Amino acid sequence: MRIGAVELGGGAPLVLIAGLNVIEDADATLACARTLQAIAAERELPLIFKASFDKANRSSLDSFRGVGLERGLEILGEVGRQTGLPLLTDVHETAQVEAVAAVVDCLQVPAFLCRQTDLIVACAASGRPVNLKKGPFASPQEMRLAVEKARKSGGHAFVTERGTRFGYHDLVVDMRSLTLLRAVAPVCFDATHAVQYPGSGETASGGDRRFVAPLARAAVAAGVDALFLEAHPDPDRAPCDGPSQIDFDDLSRLLVEVCAMERALGKLG
Repeated sequence: MRIGAVELGGGAPLVLIAGLNVIEDADATLACARTLQAIAAERELPLIFKASFDKANRSSLDSFRGVGLERGLEILGEVGRQTGLPLLTDVHETAQVEAVAAVVDCLQVPAFLCRQTDLIVACAASGRPVNLKKGPFASPQEMRLAVEKARKSGGHAFVTERGTRFGYHDLVVDMRSLTLLRAVAPVCFDATHAVQYPGSGETASGGDRRFVAPLARAAVAAGVDALFLEAHPDPDRAPCDGPSQIDFDDLSRLLVEVCAMERALGKLG
């Protein structure tokens, strides 16, 4: 599978999918993309830049959702023009697919919509690769059916694991899932959403970024094709999912470890 100029799966080198949880403004988004581009280039990791124009799945009506479809696509388009990076963003409705596919290189189906047939079919039919985020309620076997929906609609898809609901306000990651998913499609691991405490805050989800690095290392050791990480210059002040995001320094340190593991496994020169 190819996303822009980046090969994903099929024995290709580990891919980094990284960026902002949500677009806050144009300058911050471009600055983030350039910082991540420099960090990834230093580690010789192919990078796909991710940022959401809207976060429709919010705990509270008052939660920050982003800049919206039109402005968000303008900002993402400018990031692509200035950096040359492949772009990934999520879509929540079939009506958004055509406009989003005209700007970005990969369409993401959010975890809580991974069973929505019309959305998966529309994304696959757009001609863009599709990132199917595995819902916390879905098994690896169920995601095989989601991948089949995309393929039978003429598209290519990969699956991103981000944990399974454990009780009311926690997630647990079963690393066996990564092996099961790789038998179906290329597999990515989302190390930042996997440390969320869903719905644990008064009006938002909590999280614990201490566990991002150990989970990411475990997933790389298990042989994932891509690693998904959300970063922010000041996670404690991020308007969305701050507790589960990491800063750029922590990201850089983690990538040093990840690349060392990849070399030990014979996947990097």
